[in-house]
Amino acid sequence: MISDERTLEGMLSEPGESTCRVLAETKGDFLVLGAGGKMGPTLAMMLRKAAPGRKVLAVSRYSDRDVKARIEDRGIETIEADLLDESIYADLPDAPNVFFLAGMKFGATGNQPLTWAMNVYVPALVARRYARSRIVALSTGNVYPFTDTSATGSRETDIPRPVGEYAQSCLGRERMFQYFSQIHGTAVTLIRLNYANEPRYGILVDLTSRILRDQPIDVTMGFVNVIWQGDANNYIARSLSIAASPPAILNVAGPEVIRVRDLAERIGRRLSKEPRLVSREADTALLSDSSSCIEQFGPPATSLDEMIEHIVDWVAAGKTVLNKPTKYDVRDGKF
Repeated sequence: MISDERTLEGMLSEPGESTCRVLAETKGDFLVLGAGGKMGPTLAMMLRKAAPGRKVLAVSRYSDRDVKARIEDRGIETIEADLLDESIYADLPDAPNVFFLAGMKFGATGNQPLTWAMNVYVPALVARRYARSRIVALSTGNVYPFTDTSATGSRETDIPRPVGEYAQSCLGRERMFQYFSQIHGTAVTLIRLNYANEPRYGILVDLTSRILRDQPIDVTMGFVNVIWQGDANNYIARSLSIAASPPAILNVAGPEVIRVRDLAERIGRRLSKEPRLVSREADTALLSDSSSCIEQFGPPATSLDEMIEHIVDWVAAGKTVLNKPTKYDVRDGKF
């Protein structure tokens, strides 16, 4: 069992050999915007480990001071800033390599103007400020339409058809980076992530928590992709090497289409509890085909069995979780 958050973040931030090689070939320091969120801390830590001779700057509002302290403890310089404030951009440091992780999903339905500001306006500010940098920008598989569950999921060449305002605003984020790449020649990679998991957050945490509380699990959204956050971090870091103008698009997702019913039953067996499954699977789901990512960067290092072991044991032991449900089962686009 993973003992504590420091050990966990050490695992999630461990760079693979290919990541170290890619970053060694990438000159200059790194800037992580939105570093205080779910993935920012461990991505920043990974960059620091993989390129120890270079500076990693982590920008966030840092509403959670403990997160800020943990990042600084790994030798990373933190900068407190609100990316919605246009006046701060002149003071942000130049950096040849920029990772953009800021965005809004939770509460999007209740505050659509802020959602669009975070997901479209802020990317425009960043793309203009860092027009001469190489940018990796986190997007989401939610920009895709639902696909037949008997298929492998959406590919990067598929036409986006986002459902709901959150997903529409995420496509707007992509369009801003594409626009500024077009007019400035900025090299960009757009990462369509679907879904990262670790013991404090993700679909496996959601399912484990519901089973422990004997809550029903609706399997209408009956199939998903899941990937260990450490593997996702490695792919995101390596994607600097494919940044281009027009922007490259990369699906970062698990290699398998996994049935939620089967996943819940596997978690239930580890907990010695029977999951309460309700409804029946729809013929479509939000799925991403990650074959291009795997062809370019290799398969993920962490198996589904390992993910289940790490995550279920952590949650069952009552350790810290973020209490932010993924809402993976939402089908009307209202997050």
